Parts: sequence; C-alpha cells; structure tokens
Amino acid sequence: MRSRTSQKASQFTESVIREMTRLAQKHGAVNLSQGFPDFPAPEALKQAACDAVNADINQYAITWGAKPLRDAITADVSRRYGLSINPETQLAVCCGSTEAMMATMMGIVDPGDEVIVFEPYYENYGPDAILSGATPRFVSLRWSDPHRDWRYDSAELAAAFSNRTRAIIINTPNNPTGKVFSRGELEEIAALCRHWGAIAVTDEIYDHILYDDAVHVPMASLDGMAERTVTINSVSKTFSVTGWRVGWTIGPPDITNAIRKVHDFLTVGAAAPLQAAAAAALALPSSYYTELAAHYTIRRDRLLGILNHAGFTCYTPRGAYYIMTDISAFGFPDDVEFARYLATDIGVAAVPGSSFFRTPDGGRQKLRFCFCKKEETLAAAETRLQSLQVRSQKAEVRS
Repeated sequence: MRSRTSQKASQFTESVIREMTRLAQKHGAVNLSQGFPDFPAPEALKQAACDAVNADINQYAITWGAKPLRDAITADVSRRYGLSINPETQLAVCCGSTEAMMATMMGIVDPGDEVIVFEPYYENYGPDAILSGATPRFVSLRWSDPHRDWRYDSAELAAAFSNRTRAIIINTPNNPTGKVFSRGELEEIAALCRHWGAIAVTDEIYDHILYDDAVHVPMASLDGMAERTVTINSVSKTFSVTGWRVGWTIGPPDITNAIRKVHDFLTVGAAAPLQAAAAAALALPSSYYTELAAHYTIRRDRLLGILNHAGFTCYTPRGAYYIMTDISAFGFPDDVEFARYLATDIGVAAVPGSSFFRTPDGGRQKLRFCFCKKEETLAAAETRLQSLQVRSQKAEVRS
C-alpha cells in the first residue's frame, strides 16, 4: 500500500530544539535549549504594537510587506552598511526568517540543484533543502585551538562547488557555533560564488549580537555580490520578539520577485500591526544596539563560567547567543542520552549537538546551551548544575 505521507516528510524529524523545550516544560527544567529570551522586549516596541492594533492596522498588509517597514529596512541597511536598495523591488517581508529562508530556497532552487551548507548548521537548513528539492553539500566547520575559532578547510570548500551548485547558505553570526565569518573568509566564498554563478543566501539575524573584537560584514557589501546575494534578517533576536514572526529578505529584483510569489502562497503576509511595530523598532537609536551587545556579553561570560565550573569544555562564541560544548568528560555514550538526563534528572535543558550535523556521529559529544536569559534563570541553572559537577569529577576519575 502506498504511504499516505510524502517522501519529503519522511526524510527529516520534528525540530529537536522545540522538542527540548517541551521536555523542559514537562520536567520543570531550566530551559537553556531554545533560543528565545525570557526577559521583556523594549517598551517602545511593545507600545508601537499596541498603538498599531488600536489604530486598526489589523487587515492584510501588502503581501511583500507594508511600505513603512520596507522603508525602515532600507534606511537601516543604508545607515549601517552603506547599501542602497530599492524597497519597491528588492524586499520581501515574511513570517520570520524561517519562512524567509524557505521562500528563498523554493524561489531559487530546482530539484537536483546543489546547495552548500556549513556544518554544524541551524537545524532548519537540512529540511529546507529537502523541501525545496535541493541536494545539500556539507562543508565542515572545525574548532581550531590556535585560532580560538571555528574554521573551514579552503580546499574542502572549493571542492564543494560545481556546475550544479545553485547556492551556498552562510549564517553569520552563526548558530550554533557563535562563529563570525571574517571579511577574508567571506571574500573567499564570494570569489567561488562569482566563479560558479552561485547565489549566496546569508542568514544574518544575529548581526547586532557580537562580542570582543568581532565585526559583522554583510556579504552583499562585497564587490560584485549585491546582485547575487539574498540577505535574510528579522526583528526576532535583536528586539527579543521571537514569537512575532516578522522577517525579510533583501536581494536583486529578479530573485526577490520569485521569493515574493512563493511567500504569497505560503503565508500571504506577516501580521500587519507587528510590521508597524517592527518599523518603529528599526528607528531606535544606535545606543540600543551598543547596550544590547554589552548586556549579552555579560550573559555570555556568566554562562561560560557556569558551564566551565560544571565540567563542560566550552567553545567561546564571538556572536549570537549560544555556547557549544564538549561533553566527553561526563562519560555518556551520546549527546541525546546526556541531554535527556540533564533535563529530567538535573533540571537543565540543552540541545543535543547531533541535531546540527548531517549524521549523529558529528555531534555525539556536543551540547548547545543558550544564554538569552535573565540572571535569575542563569542562577537557577547554576544551582542545578552543581550536582552535575560531582558526576563530572567521578567520570574523570573513571577515565
């Protein structure tokens, strides 16, 4: 008998990240798994949303985005990066960056095309490739102790490109590693895109969340790349409103037109009053972003201290709000078993590292924690992880 579900749907599972949130709720665990803040969004942003609802901005906006938001995005990228875009032909507002990525993939990929993905990767990229009919080609990011950074091998990257390459997905700052791609790395990727006629799809939703000396370089700002780059962003992370689902794409007119058509039939449009609020958010002063990065630096260092003390090996992030860790010292056979033990017995939820790799072996000894949490949440995690520290010490004795 023929299966009643599609072959596409059988090739991936539900989100492991969202599954860990449900597990945390079930067992009353401190949720350091899913990347949503547990502190309030800016008052000005919330008030703008209320004002929009009260002003009856409650019907469909233009499918590809309300004009005030498109104008605000245009002004923002011009002010910050000197990029000139046409809000009438180069922008598509979507229901969050997740839909923006899916609409982009379906708008540019034909079945059999290859899409290059850096691994470890945000878990949605795999299903995105499958749903759009793409064949993913993976390039590994590996931790380099001398560089204190995640690095790719240039030869491996070059070998991944071919005449079948339609696009490469770049997430910078990166989830889950916290890597911020350097200008030199992006120039190398750009040269390969130009040589092979490939499109760079850049997920830049953490572009304001940077640490130490890290600098965000938009791929579209490099020579010859504006016409072959789709930039994806949203208000979710920068303004702590992950549940609002307002994101967008910026790209050349022909690609944007394709994205708009796919988006129209996927979701019609993002919530109109929240688009109005997003426009207000993008008008906040530059001091907001400076304070945002400063506050997240404190949270990053706080969780690094907690995890190091508990026995984890931590890879210090330079951007975004996640910490990848090595769990080898704890003596568990794999990341999934350890993550379930943490949530059910210790009371702290994290994400198994294998969910960020094409095969479970890649992340078998890794977990990802997020630190977009208030101090009370981090302190609660610290208290609960104290019992794990004893187990870690015993595991080290056994080894």
